[in-house]
Amino acid sequence: MENVDLFLRFGAALAIGFLIGLQREYAHGGHGRDIIAGERTFALFGLAGTMAALISDQLSSDLASFGIILLLGLLIMVAYYMEARGGRIGITSEVASVITIGIGMLCYWGYLILAIALGITTMVILSLKLETDRLAQALTREDVTAILQMAVISAIILPILPNESFLPPPFDVLNPFKIWLMVVFISGISFLGYVAIKIVGPEQGIGITGFLGGMVSSTAVTLSFSERSNREPDLSRPFVLAITVAWTVMFARVLIEVGVVNASLLSKVWLPITLAGLIGLLYCAYLFFMQRTVEKGDVQFSNPFDLMPAIKFGLLYALVLLISRTAQMYLGDTGLYLSSILSGVADVNAITLSMAELSKTNVLGMDTAALAIVLATMSNTLVKGGIALLTGSATLRKTLIPVIIMILIAGLGSALLL
Repeated sequence: MENVDLFLRFGAALAIGFLIGLQREYAHGGHGRDIIAGERTFALFGLAGTMAALISDQLSSDLASFGIILLLGLLIMVAYYMEARGGRIGITSEVASVITIGIGMLCYWGYLILAIALGITTMVILSLKLETDRLAQALTREDVTAILQMAVISAIILPILPNESFLPPPFDVLNPFKIWLMVVFISGISFLGYVAIKIVGPEQGIGITGFLGGMVSSTAVTLSFSERSNREPDLSRPFVLAITVAWTVMFARVLIEVGVVNASLLSKVWLPITLAGLIGLLYCAYLFFMQRTVEKGDVQFSNPFDLMPAIKFGLLYALVLLISRTAQMYLGDTGLYLSSILSGVADVNAITLSMAELSKTNVLGMDTAALAIVLATMSNTLVKGGIALLTGSATLRKTLIPVIIMILIAGLGSALLL
């Protein structure tokens, strides 16, 4: 091995160990707060792991590295015993020490990218103590049950489903594996948004609540803040900000869903969806600078993942898939566009994923699928706008109408270019 390459591997182990130790020192060090190891000791742990791997390689024996790791493990155990006698409970730093030693060994073996990734991941996990503690305290029994159900549908049910269709057209689009995969995908996005709300709290601000709520349900954000504007009319503009933020997140979700399922379709659909989202984003900036507020944005969100809603979404997705395929077979593109508009009224995710899947399998042309998605998102926006205009205060209606019109013009106008 070249000396430069060898020094690089030892240097990487030293740097990663130092950064992990720096985090430990920042989190638990300082005057009067002794810890098992700081930045220097963790840096030495990284070097020790690399040295152990080097010695074993040179001696062609794993006993050498085993002896070094055993000695370091005993030192860590003694340090923990001394701290435990002083009343400190917890082995986070000790486990981080062992991981740092392992990262040092990975550096010697040439897995530098993996070692860096593990080092960064370790620092992130160590730094999120307050957030993870808040999440654990905010979880309910229903949340834990939902997490277990999410694990079941993704890790147990999904792998055993057949990845093929057994029926003739138009039922040939009903692939059990792909349908359930979309259920896992959408449930995962919504669940991540719900977890984010649990971590920061729904009361952290109207704008933040609109952003995080848009990951769960932009319709729920629209309905909640529209109704609240009647009780607190002075906050109608901030409520419009939250609603517009949620709508903008919805457009971003559409792009992500299309990109994951059919990246080729993204080149067709990105312009109308991006322009509509950009209009929403600019209007958000206008509202933010026109009237800032620190008012809380408490909106109650139930856990978006439950087994029955997941099954219902799967059935809805399959139904939209079947209707779209049937409409295209017997009514042509016009029938497909009508079904997209109607589907967008209820759920933009189902029609987006359906069009992406049908175009991926060449059942639909890219331009047709892209236009169908745009029509669905515009239909969904129009419905949510109607909800806000019917249930919101006069000020909210007056403030929200311009952005509804501009989004529809941007989306439908640019769709003419498809």
